[in-house]
Amino acid sequence: MSQHEAALEAQTTEQPQLHERRGPFRPHRLAPVRERLSGRLVARLFRLSDATALIGVTLGIWLSARTAVAGAPALIVAPLAALAALGIFNAYDFGRGEGLVRHLARALSAVPVAVATAFLTLGFSLPGAALAHTLAVWTLASGGVLLPLHGVWWSLIGWWRRRGRLAPNLVIVGATPAAERLIATALSNHEVNVLGVFDDRLGRAPGSLRGVPILGDTQALLDHRIMPFVDRIVISVPPSAGPRIAQLIERLRVLPNEISLLMDGAENEGGTFARLADVPLAHISGPPGDAAKALVKRMQDIVVGSLALVAALPVMALVALAVRLDSPGPILFRQRRHGFNNEEIVVWKFRSMRVEASDAKAARQVSAEDDRVTRVGRFIRKTSLDELPQLLNVLKGEMSLVGPRPHAIGMMTDGVESARLVAEYAHRHRMKPGMTGWAAIRGSRGPVATPESVRQRVALDVEYIERQSFWFDLYIIAMTIPCLLGDRAAIR
Repeated sequence: MSQHEAALEAQTTEQPQLHERRGPFRPHRLAPVRERLSGRLVARLFRLSDATALIGVTLGIWLSARTAVAGAPALIVAPLAALAALGIFNAYDFGRGEGLVRHLARALSAVPVAVATAFLTLGFSLPGAALAHTLAVWTLASGGVLLPLHGVWWSLIGWWRRRGRLAPNLVIVGATPAAERLIATALSNHEVNVLGVFDDRLGRAPGSLRGVPILGDTQALLDHRIMPFVDRIVISVPPSAGPRIAQLIERLRVLPNEISLLMDGAENEGGTFARLADVPLAHISGPPGDAAKALVKRMQDIVVGSLALVAALPVMALVALAVRLDSPGPILFRQRRHGFNNEEIVVWKFRSMRVEASDAKAARQVSAEDDRVTRVGRFIRKTSLDELPQLLNVLKGEMSLVGPRPHAIGMMTDGVESARLVAEYAHRHRMKPGMTGWAAIRGSRGPVATPESVRQRVALDVEYIERQSFWFDLYIIAMTIPCLLGDRAAIR
């Protein structure tokens, strides 16, 4: 269980009335946004896996039968027809109420359709016995492959649903008729979870909309503990209330969550959220999701991060020994920091300060010749070896190799909380924090001791988020070590 979930459960235990205000959409487990999966991308991956399996079966039969010339036409048409039939029969929809037997029957029905298609299109040009034998073998082999594959797909979808990883979570601002229609449609198709409604007119707003609780006004939304689990904020205000819409957008723009405007009466633009009440959602703020791009970045983190961890293990063992011998106390230091979408994560480092002087909240940032830093600590901070344990955060999915550096929650700059110095501060949390980043190789490393340094850090982080790509990340990774070795002046 994550720290956030533990806190939520603890508060629920202390205040039983919160359980009554969870509403009909509360998932079995509240998963942070970084764990959310795109249903469309998952379906494409399942389809690709089926295609690979069918092509593999087809090639195996073709090569082993030694009748390639006679059987070739059928073995070309049959797998293509099967893949088309799987799509026509909606074998990748995985309806919430669909049982395993029904799903497998739907998936396997694609095989006889493929065989019939091959007979109808190629029967006239092939010897009957050769065609029948080839397709009989293909039918048994393809059915034997699709059956366990779709059993696995069905089980995975069920497990992901129970973990809260498939249905996006949203909150609505404005207890309007359009919001009520959206909730009603969501209740019928379960495409999203509406966790709560916020409205500044609490005196006139009902206690709930279709069972979804009214959780407070927009100020309550800004500080609500549920926001790290919210994929999108939907503003549902009548189009005629232009000034009010502008005011809400301005207030909510400081959040890292994606913000959309529910536009009643406009032309439907499609998409999961737009389909809910047959009205479009205009994108206002926050990064629109790109599931394919996020998947590529995650694969990069897993592959490069795993290789880096294996290569770094001997160095990490030496650093751990040095920390242990240099000063009493634990080898590792953990600190709560902001992650993606303002989620609180625990970041690990090798301890570089004396235990009694450790500052988990970064109330006092590190300075030159800081008396809290140990002898070994100075070296591992200067070389960034203290951050090697964060490779474990990367592999867990809490961090990325490249991204905005995670700051401690409540970090102070010149006596003021850093997050209050820049209105767009939380925009740097629109992507997972990284071990290195664009700001790091551009000179913004270590403590941010002045308001200007905070603004510079945020500007570079937001620039990275806007430019992020696979090749840009590789460039930043490649430039990190030269930048670290060449920068003797930075305080770390």
